Amino acid sequence: MTALRLTLTAALCLAGPALAQDKIDSVSMLLPGKIDDGGFMQAGYSGLKRLETTFQIRTDYIADVPPQTDKLVEALRKLAKAGPGLVIAHGGQNGEAAKIVAAEFPSIPFVVVQGNVTGPNLSSYEVLQEDSAFLAGAAAGLLTKTGTVGHISGIRVPPGLKGRGGFYNGLMHTRPDAKFVTMFMGNQDDPALARRAAEAEMAAGADIIFTMLNAGRQGATEAMNGKARQIGNVIDWTQKDPKVFVGSAVADASIPSLEAFQDLRMGVWKPGVIRHIGLENPQAVSLALAPDVPQDVRQKVDALRQQIISGAVKVSTEYSGEEMSLPGTEAKTAPAATGMQAPATSPEAAAPAASTGPVVSEPAPVAPATPG
Repeated sequence: MTALRLTLTAALCLAGPALAQDKIDSVSMLLPGKIDDGGFMQAGYSGLKRLETTFQIRTDYIADVPPQTDKLVEALRKLAKAGPGLVIAHGGQNGEAAKIVAAEFPSIPFVVVQGNVTGPNLSSYEVLQEDSAFLAGAAAGLLTKTGTVGHISGIRVPPGLKGRGGFYNGLMHTRPDAKFVTMFMGNQDDPALARRAAEAEMAAGADIIFTMLNAGRQGATEAMNGKARQIGNVIDWTQKDPKVFVGSAVADASIPSLEAFQDLRMGVWKPGVIRHIGLENPQAVSLALAPDVPQDVRQKVDALRQQIISGAVKVSTEYSGEEMSLPGTEAKTAPAATGMQAPATSPEAAAPAASTGPVVSEPAPVAPATPG
């Protein structure tokens, strides 16, 4: 392994931005969540296991780490000290930690999935979740009966913010008069909190809610069953429960790890770059719709998909309107999509006090996607 790391160092210094490692024999991954969350973290773990079985390599991982920079640094450092051929940090919340640890181990390539960080031995691979989220918002605009559509997520990482922005602008593209209620509740994995969030948004009139959650999704699903339709993300939730899920903004988070490994193995991996994977790869990014979605809606959404691929329609991830709050907390203006996650002490992460009803704010208008 020492020889492998020396070879990589020489390649980084002498071979320019791309490097080859024909015999990578090990990959390590940090997963700051539960590997059985039924969503983003499970997809990452699935990608790691696919690498293990497909390429007959050794794999290691650390999971269920709190999304706090010091904890993430500690976990990444432990993985890197074992000298793997590639270290993958699964999730944009790992960005700062990956920059710190990658600098300490310059002979090891690091990749952040859904990240926006780079370095001399660090790159990010991002599935463009905002593309499928934009299509999901467009479908919601065509399907809503109440004219109110919701969004629920947990922590404020850039991909989550961009996904929310994409969904909102897709909604405005097909239903510019729609009311949009949105919430970051501070935790991806809390079913009880997700239930409260879903109930609050339904009380505000939402009949379709886009849930960007992990293990917490079950709480929202239970709350919405028979009362509202849900749009999932990451995997195709319409295959699991089409009565609840009217659609799913698929963004297969297992693919970035596979592509990063293949790129490194073939000598085309480049540090210092962010690689995007979008609708042009339907295995990675797509919108799934439930069987009961009318054909005319399907046709309109597919036409929009083709326009995004061709560049005729640009996906905006901007959202500057108000955010809904759970009872007992104050509504706030949304941060930019480039912002980082909220600290653990944010109002979203705290347990709100009881109240007589939800706080709802009308969002400020944002221009929908236009031909460009």
